Amino acid sequence: MTATAVTTEPMTQVAPPEHEHDAAPVGSTRRWMRDVWVLTRRNLLHIRREPMQLSDVTIQPVLFVFLFVYVFGAGVVIPNGSYADFAIAGLLALNLTTGTVGTAVGISGDIRTGVVDRFRTLPMSRSSVLVGRSISDLAAAVLATTLVCLTGLVVGWRPDDGLLSFLGGVGVVLLFAYAMAWGSACLGLVSQGPEAAQGIAFVLLFPLSFVSNAFVPTAGMPVVLEKIADWNPVSAVTASARELFGNPNPSASVDAWPMQHPTLAALGWSIVLLGIFVPLAVSLYRRATAD
Repeated sequence: MTATAVTTEPMTQVAPPEHEHDAAPVGSTRRWMRDVWVLTRRNLLHIRREPMQLSDVTIQPVLFVFLFVYVFGAGVVIPNGSYADFAIAGLLALNLTTGTVGTAVGISGDIRTGVVDRFRTLPMSRSSVLVGRSISDLAAAVLATTLVCLTGLVVGWRPDDGLLSFLGGVGVVLLFAYAMAWGSACLGLVSQGPEAAQGIAFVLLFPLSFVSNAFVPTAGMPVVLEKIADWNPVSAVTASARELFGNPNPSASVDAWPMQHPTLAALGWSIVLLGIFVPLAVSLYRRATAD
């Protein structure tokens, strides 16, 4: 018998199909970013199909500018400036803060209507649902900011410290609005439904916006209310925007640390709120969607 020689060669590794290269693991950054983009786009498409969802960041900002400047502005005297120059920063803070109510309503609606249950059947990151919502709401905040500024120009408001300083003021307000959106997300996650989320959010956010220096100087308030207003994060954000816009800022004469260092205080408040609300929202979301 003739022995047959058997040669062994290294097995050639077969490359996976092309589509498998693109299928990153669920926990990877690449896949997470893709999930965030898909969910952000989903939220924006819902707005396009129901444009009245944007009424609080389109119609409301324009109405508020005219209402406060032409009605309330007639009775408020601002030293070294007009009420229009004084009020626009406050109107930005008001509209962007109260606009975060939509975050609470949207997240609560997704959970109560079963949309999130559908998400749970898909290979996607849970945190991407919250991040996608926050980014789409930030885009709505940018739209509201644009409309407030354009309407402000119509009524006579002018930023006087140059483009970079103006963009810095807008950035401070948007960062605070983003932090507040995560706080509203927490409200949406613990509420019993969209209506309850909206009611609770308004009860909390409207006093936060109005007990501040947004529309009147705090010097004329009762002592206790003045102290609360001077340490209100909305006051710090508003004073920072006025300072960066080069607009009248009566709060600069107030002997309170946030009013003497408004930009530092506004950034500090935003970072603290993000540090609290982001992990809290993720934890609440995991609890709300647990089996």
